[in-house]
Amino acid sequence: MRALLLALLLATPALAQGELRGHGGPVRALALTPDGREAITGSFDSSAIVWALQAGTARAVLRAHDGAVNAVSVTPNGFVTAGEDGRLALWSSADLAKPVRIDQIHTAPIAALSVSPDGTQIATASWDSSLAVTPLNGGPPRRYEGHQGNVNGVGFMPDGTTLVSAGYDATLRIWPTQGAPRIIKLDAPLNTLSIAKDGRIAAGGADGSLFLLDAQANNLRRIEAAESPLIAVVFSPDSTRIATASSRGSVTLFDTASGKALFTLNGPGLPVWSLAFSPDGKVLFTGGSDRLVRRWNAMNGDHLGPIVIEKPAEMFVSDGSHGAEVFKACAVCHTLTPDAESRAGPTLYGVIGRRIGTASGYVYSAGFGSHDIVWTKETIAKLFELGPSTYTPGTKMPEQRVGAAEDRAALVDFIEKAARPR
Repeated sequence: MRALLLALLLATPALAQGELRGHGGPVRALALTPDGREAITGSFDSSAIVWALQAGTARAVLRAHDGAVNAVSVTPNGFVTAGEDGRLALWSSADLAKPVRIDQIHTAPIAALSVSPDGTQIATASWDSSLAVTPLNGGPPRRYEGHQGNVNGVGFMPDGTTLVSAGYDATLRIWPTQGAPRIIKLDAPLNTLSIAKDGRIAAGGADGSLFLLDAQANNLRRIEAAESPLIAVVFSPDSTRIATASSRGSVTLFDTASGKALFTLNGPGLPVWSLAFSPDGKVLFTGGSDRLVRRWNAMNGDHLGPIVIEKPAEMFVSDGSHGAEVFKACAVCHTLTPDAESRAGPTLYGVIGRRIGTASGYVYSAGFGSHDIVWTKETIAKLFELGPSTYTPGTKMPEQRVGAAEDRAALVDFIEKAARPR
């Protein structure tokens, strides 16, 4: 019996165990190859990593972007990455030392990308309010315009020609090859989008709502999935389940037929930015603000391997208040002490009374400092009420809002106290 157990353990691939660690910032994007042997991740640390999943090791670190890598995907011969610099980088799996090609596609951050089912085209969604479809083998992109504000999600329908996009203007848009799009107005700004292999559509709202439509983009159903903004959604390979992730770290799997919640993962409670199922649908990968990629049994929600939690104290010292709890989502990108290095965002030490775009040692987006804003409790609260792209256009900051007035008040009270110069 012992010999049989040992043989079974040795035969179990490393795919089912442990975290993937290597990024220096939150794991913003995540995709797996069709055979499930490799994954690619993109991070706020400006890099992408190609992982050998059975070994649980990094095969290559990809660097081609000036800023966060917001979106990644798999192509027939390699990988594609897209960043806040508005560029696409194409990589050959045979030689990952440098990109095959880098294209400047947009004038603002690319928030999402999708490779067509036949692998010949790449669709991108950008904060410049547009979409683009770029031939994989080169050539000028085809533009789609009409959204008012950030476009945060894009995907191809199974026919390989019809596009679907999701915007912060609270619309889903169905784009035929020619002609005007069909516009579906929803009740909340949209942060993310997923299209199932059978054509069903899911979108995640800034109010925590999950919106589901059938393959004809009809029969709209709304599910209250989380108490904070949804920032990632993904269908299982067989389209029977959908996973959602929120800015406060909850990851829940739903049955797509009934809309019923199946279970919620017991993670560290930090924002989860990216999701991907293994090709057989049995493993769910999550990319988090703690810089780790975790693996979960997608059938029952059990974590695969021991859970390693990055202690909140390593990111900031909590005083146990409600405001500190809300600040957890901010701590991944912002420090509160004078001697801490900048993360994806500038330090908040001394932020009250500081003019926008003037934190020492941090490189801001071009033109960001031209906004006539001084940070006070009131202006910080307004930032999270309206959202960064509305209140501070041109920002690098990921789109998120704090909907409840009491949560915003608690957050700014904590920041005022914790970031006060000493």
